[in-house]
Amino acid sequence: MSEDKLILIIDDDILDIKIMLRALKDTNFTCRTYVVNNGKEALEYLVDKQNEKPWLIFSDINMPIMNGVEFLNEKLKYKHLVKIPVIIFTTSNTEVDRNNCLKAGASGYMVKPIEHDNFKKLINSVKVYWQKSEYYPNS
Repeated sequence: MSEDKLILIIDDDILDIKIMLRALKDTNFTCRTYVVNNGKEALEYLVDKQNEKPWLIFSDINMPIMNGVEFLNEKLKYKHLVKIPVIIFTTSNTEVDRNNCLKAGASGYMVKPIEHDNFKKLINSVKVYWQKSEYYPNS
């Protein structure tokens, strides 16, 4: 895994952000990270041509201003953003939320585990699956 890849984290819960960053570190997921607090901030970051595009996005669903499903639907309107994979990382385990996210273009849907070891295992599974991705948004 190369440190030159960027991961965008979209979450409004500071504790969840800290847990995510710790799990990324504990699993040697060596990408750089950039954090925003809702889908609107994420879109503003992504459409700004001066900003580096992420290799992967982790997004929560339940956020103020623009939630994760709304973010996914808006992201689809930008051709240059469509290929950036978005993994939904949420506490919601409802079939409705899962289906809405997948219909809106999410690349994966994962329920946040409570225990840190399980959280690390989930992050590691993402790392193993996506580390061979040939998608490089800035190339």
